[in-house]
Amino acid sequence: MKQIKKGGYKLSDSMVNQNIEKYAETVLRIGLNIQHGQKLIIEAPIQSAPFVRTVTSYAYELGASYVHHEWSDDELTLINHKQAPYTSLGYYPEWKANGLEKYANENAAVLFLQAPNPELLTDVSVERSTRYANERSAIRRPYLEHTHLNKISWVIVNVPSDSWSNKCFPELPVDEGKAKLWDIIFQAARIDSIDPITNWKNHLNSLKKTTEQLNALHIQKLVYLGPGTDLTIELPEKHQWLYGSRMNRRGIPFVSNMPTEEVFTIPKKEGINGIVASTRPLNFNGSIIEDFSLTFKEGKVVQFTAVKGKEVLNSILHTDEGARFLGEVALVPHHSLISNMNLTFYNTLFDENASCHLALGQSFPNNLVGGEDMSDQELQLNGANKSLIHIDFMIGSSALNIDAQLADGSTIPLFRHGDWSEKFLAYNQLKSSN
Repeated sequence: MKQIKKGGYKLSDSMVNQNIEKYAETVLRIGLNIQHGQKLIIEAPIQSAPFVRTVTSYAYELGASYVHHEWSDDELTLINHKQAPYTSLGYYPEWKANGLEKYANENAAVLFLQAPNPELLTDVSVERSTRYANERSAIRRPYLEHTHLNKISWVIVNVPSDSWSNKCFPELPVDEGKAKLWDIIFQAARIDSIDPITNWKNHLNSLKKTTEQLNALHIQKLVYLGPGTDLTIELPEKHQWLYGSRMNRRGIPFVSNMPTEEVFTIPKKEGINGIVASTRPLNFNGSIIEDFSLTFKEGKVVQFTAVKGKEVLNSILHTDEGARFLGEVALVPHHSLISNMNLTFYNTLFDENASCHLALGQSFPNNLVGGEDMSDQELQLNGANKSLIHIDFMIGSSALNIDAQLADGSTIPLFRHGDWSEKFLAYNQLKSSN
């Protein structure tokens, strides 16, 4: 079998090789929309090196001026978590953070490539893993704010790892599990077609239409009802629904998550009341949290439970003041591309695109009309939340119902049994015809 020409993968199925190349090209053309003369930063684990080589080669073919690689290694990460002095946990060289920020100031695009290990930090104390994550995030924040504020193009994508495939398919040998996971990634990322680029453009147009329909409703509140869930979420007056395609500061569209199935907006920081139950495990920095619930009063988490990972959840909620408030509300129909795979991925990028979800922590300013030009104080006055974290957790299921209370006092059922309701679809058809 001929070796893949760019990356170094040696897989027995030529179609897999072709899909890996299409995946790399689609990430660059649709995800980052790389521009001629633009620099590219790739943050990646060392085990993903073959795919990184493929992406790097395509990036230069598409006109990138320079590709910078930031490597990580799970085994070294684990050693640092376990053995580094507590005072240096999460240490990140200032010169490196400044260098990445300089790239971002020069309009570099960023590819965050993941090859997840869902249980990497299972044996690490919560205190140590929390300090590691918080210290690292704080020093990298000026660089990462370029992505959080969509100043530059960025995208998160995944490739299989031994540990991830074993977690998803424990009954299969590792090689078979990885091959199966590659197939699933190709499906979820809409690569397994003759023309993935056109496939993606059609998909994004469909999501765009949904956001336009939601924005036309001028929703004041969302009311969630489901097993273990009875939650009301107020939306700020200036909220706007967005989807996976975003615009950077130079007016270049990009797609920040691949795959993406969600439409999302900003909740009013102090306008959340009730209880919500998780429906999928949450993998946080290599620790699993399962079967948990959060109780909100005036926006703040005042009580929580968890069958597994309660200590980890507690550490998340104590990251900073904003960690106990929500920063995002996202809708994903239960019968969508990834949900229909009927697989728990133990990975937020995939699980959040198979389920309605919420996020603890930082709000996205662009979910407010004019939010990208607001000061921190203005964002706060308009209902936004600020935090070091932004952690999505899944709440969708076939039993979830969501109602939208509108500004005129009427109520529209948005979701019934986990999917868009017929009344919502009919309502928007009527609006369109008028």
